[in-house]
Amino acid sequence: MSSISSIDRDRVEQLVRQAVERLSMHSAASTVASQAVSAQAPSSLSAAPKLLVSISARHVHLTDEHVEKLFGPGRKLTPGKSLYQDGFYAAEETVMIVGPRRRMLPNVRVLGPTRKASQVELAYTDSISLGIDAPVRHSGDIAGTPGCVLVGPAGAVELTEGVIRAARHVHMSHQEAQWYGVQNGDFMELLVESPQCSVTFQDLLVRADVAAKLEVHIDTDEGNACGLDQATKVELRPQGKACGCHSK
Repeated sequence: MSSISSIDRDRVEQLVRQAVERLSMHSAASTVASQAVSAQAPSSLSAAPKLLVSISARHVHLTDEHVEKLFGPGRKLTPGKSLYQDGFYAAEETVMIVGPRRRMLPNVRVLGPTRKASQVELAYTDSISLGIDAPVRHSGDIAGTPGCVLVGPAGAVELTEGVIRAARHVHMSHQEAQWYGVQNGDFMELLVESPQCSVTFQDLLVRADVAAKLEVHIDTDEGNACGLDQATKVELRPQGKACGCHSK
C-alpha cells in the first residue's frame, strides 16, 4: 500500500482551501450526512426490550488537539444531531479524508464528544475508494492500523494510524444483557428478513454498560446488503441460538 507521506504539503494546503469552499457551500448536504449516521429499523415485542438497528455511516472521531488543528485555535465541536446513545452526537463539523494516491472523501461527519485518540471508521467500499486496506477492528483498537490525512477549514492532520472498518456490535444495558442471557464481551447474531434479501450477521460484540440503550450498529455496506430499510423482521439472539425475540 502506498504511504500517505507521498502527499506533498503544497497539495495538502490546496486541499485545505478547497475544503473551506466546500464546507461553506454544502451545509444542506452536511445535514443529510448527519442523519445518515443513525438510519433506523426499530422493532420490538411487548415482552422484550426495544431494539434499534442502526446503520453507522462513515465518520471520524477526533481529539481536542486535532479539533483545533482542523477547525482553528480554541475551537470545540458543535453538537448537531443527537445520536441514540445518550451523550453522543453528530457534530456540525465535517472533514475531508485523503488516502494514498490523493484519493479523497469530502464532507465526512465528525462525531462527538472528543476522544483520547483520533479514529476514522469506514465501510469496505469507502476503504476501497480511498485506496486504504482498512482492517476490521472494534472501536478504539487502532494499533498497527493504516493512517490517512484529514483536512479541515483551518489546516490538515496526518494520522499515522486509526483507519478501521468498524466491527459490527450491539450496545445494551446490563439488564438487557441479562434478558438475552449474555454479558459484556460475548457475541450475538442478528437475523434481518426483508423482501430484498434475508441475511444473518454473526459476531456482533456485546457492549454492555449501565447507561447504554439496546442498539445494533452495522455499516452501510451491511445495511444495503440486507435491505434494512425494507426489513419485515429482525431477531437478535446469542450466537448459535434461535429465540424469535423481535419482529417488525
